[in-house]
Amino acid sequence: MGQSTTNAESVGEAYLSLLADRGIDYLFGNSGTDFPSIIEALAKAGGDKTKAPIPVTVPHENLAVAMAHGYYAVTGRPQAVMFHVNVGTANGITGVLNAARDNVPILFTAGRTPINESGARGARSVFIHWGQEMFDQAGMLREAVKWDYELRNAGQLESVVDRALSLAMTEPRGPVYLSLPREVLAEEPEPKNGTGAGQGGAATAPAPDPEAISRAAEILADAENPVIVTASVGRDPVAFAKFSELAERFALPVVSYRPRCLCLASDHPMHVGFEPAPFVKDADAILVLDCDVPWIPSLHPVNPKAKVILMGADPLFSSYPIRSFPADLAITAASPLALLALIKAMEGHENAAKGRIAARREKIANLRGIQGEQLAAARAASAESSPMSAPWLAHCLDQVKGADDIVVSEAQLPIAHMSFTKHGTYYGTPPAGGLGWGLGAALGVKLGAPDRTVISVVGDGSYMFGGPTPAHYVSASMGLPLLTVILNNSMWGSVRKATLGLYPDGAAAKSNRAPLTYFDPVPEYHKVVEASGGYGEKVETPGDLPAALDRALAVVKGEGRQAVLNVITSYADSQALADARR
Repeated sequence: MGQSTTNAESVGEAYLSLLADRGIDYLFGNSGTDFPSIIEALAKAGGDKTKAPIPVTVPHENLAVAMAHGYYAVTGRPQAVMFHVNVGTANGITGVLNAARDNVPILFTAGRTPINESGARGARSVFIHWGQEMFDQAGMLREAVKWDYELRNAGQLESVVDRALSLAMTEPRGPVYLSLPREVLAEEPEPKNGTGAGQGGAATAPAPDPEAISRAAEILADAENPVIVTASVGRDPVAFAKFSELAERFALPVVSYRPRCLCLASDHPMHVGFEPAPFVKDADAILVLDCDVPWIPSLHPVNPKAKVILMGADPLFSSYPIRSFPADLAITAASPLALLALIKAMEGHENAAKGRIAARREKIANLRGIQGEQLAAARAASAESSPMSAPWLAHCLDQVKGADDIVVSEAQLPIAHMSFTKHGTYYGTPPAGGLGWGLGAALGVKLGAPDRTVISVVGDGSYMFGGPTPAHYVSASMGLPLLTVILNNSMWGSVRKATLGLYPDGAAAKSNRAPLTYFDPVPEYHKVVEASGGYGEKVETPGDLPAALDRALAVVKGEGRQAVLNVITSYADSQALADARR
């Protein structure tokens, strides 16, 4: 990467030009008094005098980071966000935690209160410039990012930006943080930035050790009852295709446990659902692929004789303070490379394992038939339940979505009752659990795939955390119509489930309104979207849902407006207790 020349009048202008040159499409921002040089440069870019990423005004930082997260998920291209000094950074940390645990690269930036009290261009000029300074602004989020730095002067601009983007995109990927002092942004840039020997992008992805792959192939080929557990192997389209090939060819059943994306098509003959418990207890070989938590040790007994293989770009999840899942073999490798190598290695065992493969194929086909009957019975039982059950909602949603439509879920949506057959059609909640991700992620997905229909499914709690007023504003201002479906059970369902799991016969279990769990009175969520010109509707009975979905999608697709369905759903304590004990 060579030197770049610029006619920019400020470092802020040169910075934006550099971002655009490096492939950053959008700058998601929530501005403050540290932004003058950025705003001036964007105004010039709007007049075609210089290039810059397209600015997106996002009135809450958590929403902005989630938008960058969703945009990367569907495009594979990292984006930039910029917030107001320490307070903006603080508001965006939840989104950074989500991106970090989901290995999503984001250039997370914020201004920095002016260093100089007077004299320098850009020095302090309003009273908050004193109160907003910190000794270590980056310290708030250092544990959640791969790298942090403060831009010191104009001469290092290109080197700093290139290092930030290179590290963010190097496996395992993740967010980086750069603070930008107001005085530095206001400086005049040097005619040439960088040394002429800039970093040439991300480091190459880690390739698997051939001996380790050979051992993994031997373990899987010799197994009678192997199983693969994954959460995010489907993020990469090459990995998605090769994973499907591996599972099909060698009859390896796959559990997608708490999936962050579609890892295997719903109709794939080796897709055996989303719960590991029925499989890990009898498995003699377990391949844990791109999965931080393949089972819950206190709830899911694992065959102590099983050979366990961990595989991924960081198979031990080194950023997790404690994670003690067993490993007979841990292989560091990016999934596309690992799967290519594993398929090749298993070819040598294919003839010898032919009988086991055929037996498994028949066994899994029978199992999938039983699972299908059980799911159909559950849907039939839920069709008349009132308040509405989540399986019925998922089924109705499945009936109206197209094969190319994208579902973004931040809710306890039972996707076993839905069909997803194409790569990149489902995205689920990141493992950090920072609420408020769903609305912004869906907007980012829509921005990255403007011709696709995007459906956001959120719980009532996550809807509030997502900043619905800012989210609906961005949807309207950017022309990003979504269908948002709220599973409204008037409570923190996950909190209720956790409490029942620990105290199944306690006072909270016997209470109709356990403390810090229920929402009362319940807001009329569907009315919030109307303030931004959208369509809102409350749905209270199962029979009304199909027509309501049709009406809402007609608004989204036919009128180009956003729509919200506030669906009143149930929360059965008996099922919650069963779930908590699984």
